[in-house]
Amino acid sequence: MPEVLHDRVLRWYADNARDLPWRTPDCSPWGVLVSEIMAQQTPVARVAPVWTAWMERWPTPADLAAETPGEVVRAWGRLGYPRRALRLREAAVAITEQHGGTVPDDEATLLSLPGIGAYTAAAVSAFAFGRRTTVVDTNVRRVLARVVEGREHAAPALTVAETRLAASLVPEDDAEAATWNVAVMELGAVVCRARAPQCDACPLLDRCAWVSAGRPAHDGPARRGQAWHGTDRQVRGAVLQLLRDAPGAVPRSALADAGDDADQVQRCIASLVEDGLLEPVPGERFRLPA
Repeated sequence: MPEVLHDRVLRWYADNARDLPWRTPDCSPWGVLVSEIMAQQTPVARVAPVWTAWMERWPTPADLAAETPGEVVRAWGRLGYPRRALRLREAAVAITEQHGGTVPDDEATLLSLPGIGAYTAAAVSAFAFGRRTTVVDTNVRRVLARVVEGREHAAPALTVAETRLAASLVPEDDAEAATWNVAVMELGAVVCRARAPQCDACPLLDRCAWVSAGRPAHDGPARRGQAWHGTDRQVRGAVLQLLRDAPGAVPRSALADAGDDADQVQRCIASLVEDGLLEPVPGERFRLPA
């Protein structure tokens, strides 16, 4: 069965891969690393223009390492989860100071970089350097849950069994393995979607255990969509946007418009300071980190 899956998914990907700037042959390993950090929990359609602007401004790790944290947070814009911007800069500093400005090409060393977890290390190793490894994200988990296990959705969190299954299906050839990893991710992102999967467009339709079983509904814990309006995430984002739009420090009172609940706004300001995303200055004012 693996050979059939490989052949069909790889041929499908060759004909249907989205044209993303970090997939071009001339994209640097640094560009791949930046894309992977930006695309975490963020749709690639939102990532692409920000990635392009970042790579024009900071084409190497050394360029980003030399920038102030505040400018990095400002340039992150509305991608969300802005701590990723600071972690990316910290990784750039480590690459510059410890690795001569060159992105490491093995997973163990990549994992030693600030803010780089198992998924990102594997993805950069595969997509930037063509290494044979196992890359497992939400899309991969969903494809394998449906095609192999006959379940509509994967478990709420990655399990050892899922990792073993994904590893067992990776082709032996390095180049083919790297393409397989991104191809399965792509299949999950554009065809085998969490909601409204496009089964008729799937190259594995007649091999899918979930389809063969009659597409049984998910029988595990209820899946909850992420709330946004009125959450601390929304208010934190609004506070940061007010700072991005300001030429300098902003008085605490001017940040009140970030939310309807005054106590929540103050709580979010405190958490942003704690996370290093906001810097207090004299006069009850705040600015992006210097």
